[in-house]
Amino acid sequence: MIKTQIQLPDDLYRDLKRLAQAKEWSLAETLRRGGELLLARHPYIAENKPAWTQPQARDLGWQGLTHDEVHAASLDDMDPRLPH
Repeated sequence: MIKTQIQLPDDLYRDLKRLAQAKEWSLAETLRRGGELLLARHPYIAENKPAWTQPQARDLGWQGLTHDEVHAASLDDMDPRLPH
């Protein structure tokens, strides 16, 4: 479950709190139910998301180098004012 912060107009917050209390729900449950109602009314928005696919790996240029070669390259890239 994701935790987030939102900003609500005072009147909307007050009305949602009143509804939550009347239904014996938390404010979070009330907002989740409201979101579910919106998605039920507009299902095409949720359904049109393309499926996630893993990005292709890129050749970053370190393949085939030994540990010592990578270490030496990293030292070459360091700020010369810093101690090695």
